[in-house]
Amino acid sequence: MQDPRIIADIHDDTIIEFGRDVIQTELNEAQQLLQRLKKDFAEACRLIAQCQGKVIITGIGKSGHIGKKIAASLASTGSPAFFVHPAEALHGDLGMATKGDLIILISYSGEASEFKFMLPRLQELGLKTIAMTGNSSSFLASSCDLFMDISATQEACPLGLAPTSSAVNTLMMGDALAISAMRMRNFDHHDFARSHPAGSLGAKLLLKVDNVIDTALASPQCSPHNTLVEAISLLCASGLGLLAVVENGKVVGVFTDGDLRRALEKESALNQSVGETMTRNFIASRQGELCSQALTIMLDNSITALPVLDDEQHFIGVVNLTQLHKAGIY
Repeated sequence: MQDPRIIADIHDDTIIEFGRDVIQTELNEAQQLLQRLKKDFAEACRLIAQCQGKVIITGIGKSGHIGKKIAASLASTGSPAFFVHPAEALHGDLGMATKGDLIILISYSGEASEFKFMLPRLQELGLKTIAMTGNSSSFLASSCDLFMDISATQEACPLGLAPTSSAVNTLMMGDALAISAMRMRNFDHHDFARSHPAGSLGAKLLLKVDNVIDTALASPQCSPHNTLVEAISLLCASGLGLLAVVENGKVVGVFTDGDLRRALEKESALNQSVGETMTRNFIASRQGELCSQALTIMLDNSITALPVLDDEQHFIGVVNLTQLHKAGIY
């Protein structure tokens, strides 16, 4: 049965206006944060950037949900961080806090009872504490070393009860702390990739050609003395579109699908040697080279596969476009 309080015939435009009211209210409140970033904010960023231990974030209710996101943002931008629920902290998890750690406590009212038990213990350990609260005269604001003002004069909730504007302010203040500390330590896209190795950026900046060579495939190499018939069989077995032509342990050329097509176009005999039709002036990738660099080489030269060689021209394997795309390199 439908709730009788639901207005069934409400117009779409009215619903859209509801949404706009929420967003506009939150934007107006967030705008006020710009004037609140003062000395305490700068000092908080210094503490985060210079922290020798962990940044521990704690909060309860909606503040806890936002706190988890702030901890994740800090961790992914170079500040080792994790979230601890206040109730769990008071039942053993407070033991996770050790010398050198930094604590960020989030409570909009600033009067969460759990923090009144926690703060004295944290202070006994000599840990620096940062309060994120909307009440500048609260226990939390007056008891911590630094105070971040996340207050909102109007929640987007028409009842003024659901944390909306205040939750957005908390999240934005957390982002401001995390990203400012990130910039202070010159954390770059290579550092970011190390904490996101499974993402597309991590693949682009970290994955090397050695990592995508498929050793389970038939060895994509032949001798210059192999016939075209033998080379065709090896090309089909590997499916990589390229054979390294190896003589005396060194790669002396490559034989590709394109070389085969050109040989057939010239009506070359199938018992002709690969050495007569191979490409001698070939392009190669080096062992340890990034996959992104190998992809650039292929695209710039309109080719689909590269032999991978070590510094002494010894053959390591073959990497092709399909393998790179499967590895997330585009």
